[in-house]
Amino acid sequence: MLVTGLLFVGMTAVVKHVGSDVPAAQSAFLRFALGLPFAVPMLWPLWRTGLGRNEAGLFAARGVVHTVGVICWFFAMTRIPLAEVTAMNYLNPIYVTLGASLFLGERFEARRLVAVGAALVGALVILRPGLRAVEAGHFAMLVTALFFAGGYLIAKRLSGQVSAGVVVGMLSVTVTLGLLPFALWVWVPVGWAEIGWFFLAAVLATLAHYTMTLAFASAPVSATQPATFLQLVWSVLLGAAAFGEPVDGWVILGGAIIMAAVSFITWREAVARRVGLVTEP
Repeated sequence: MLVTGLLFVGMTAVVKHVGSDVPAAQSAFLRFALGLPFAVPMLWPLWRTGLGRNEAGLFAARGVVHTVGVICWFFAMTRIPLAEVTAMNYLNPIYVTLGASLFLGERFEARRLVAVGAALVGALVILRPGLRAVEAGHFAMLVTALFFAGGYLIAKRLSGQVSAGVVVGMLSVTVTLGLLPFALWVWVPVGWAEIGWFFLAAVLATLAHYTMTLAFASAPVSATQPATFLQLVWSVLLGAAAFGEPVDGWVILGGAIIMAAVSFITWREAVARRVGLVTEP
């Protein structure tokens, strides 16, 4: 998970380095299109078994919501500091928790309510409305976290029907197709240097997903989740060193509050599952 955090922050920094010279939709499309060589081999099981109507609908829905989230994320990356993007992205698990209760029928326990409340406080600490200007990039990150959470909930439904490799591969394919019309609408000429940077972003993202999978296979989520907070540390350091972004203590505090809420709910869910397994006749 330590390596995963470094890889994700590295990928984010590459996107920020390219900057606003390339529109957000086009940047997102190039990142996913150049990552297809890594994703297509994962779809081999589909050539043998085919895809049912229900699975196809879920894949299409996930592609739509993830496409919107990706465009907003790439837009935010060029508008607000690296650390703020990383900190606000921690809202994803909170949205997932709410969505699981609303749409998947999971019980909304008191511990979840406490975690959601704490995370919202953390988000307010980062945004500080009324004390500073809340920019378009901040709103974009709120939308990003919401739509990514929707994609994760759909992935949870799919995980019981197809393999993990197929879920990852289909995400790359559907998002690439979803981004194509938006990219063509705002397309600007790009050189080989930009192509190289986006290919590097695709490589870093693929490696990050791989190391994250290794971490999940080696230890419980409750053990690996707190390590993701280090992404904020890497973001602060890299933002200051590479982009001259000032270190904002409020962003660090807000991110710490959100991450504490995520870690708490992850730990409590793990404890609840263990107790359930022990007491179940």
